[in-house]
Amino acid sequence: MSFEPINILLADDDLDDCEFFQNALKELPISTHLTIVNDGTELMDFLNSNTKNIPDVLFLDINMPRKNGMECLCEIRNELRFIDLPIIMFSTSNSQDKIKQVFRIGGHVYIRKPADFGQLKQLILNALPIATDKMFSNGPIKYILNA
Repeated sequence: MSFEPINILLADDDLDDCEFFQNALKELPISTHLTIVNDGTELMDFLNSNTKNIPDVLFLDINMPRKNGMECLCEIRNELRFIDLPIIMFSTSNSQDKIKQVFRIGGHVYIRKPADFGQLKQLILNALPIATDKMFSNGPIKYILNA
């Protein structure tokens, strides 16, 4: 039996964090395809130009230049065609106000970026089924991982 790879879009301006994420994905026992954009403007341009190939899940950093993750989250949630796009917010912040805002706007999972490689792999592995199974689509359940 073969499975289609999970199409992941990562929006993060920190090149070291992107490499860390990419290396973690390579070590997971799942098939993935990763696309990386480095700021909010690039993210929105990518989504708007790839309307037929919407990713299975978006990992979205909150603190990015040109357009931050919260601004992108608002724009994405205001677009009907992205209504089912699972969004995992990714940040170094552990601010309860910021986490509440993420969920109020429409994020589904909030991950505090870990510094430990093993922990990052486990967080991604835990977050992907939550997002790709769309467990959140019929209810108000929200997830905070590593908060």
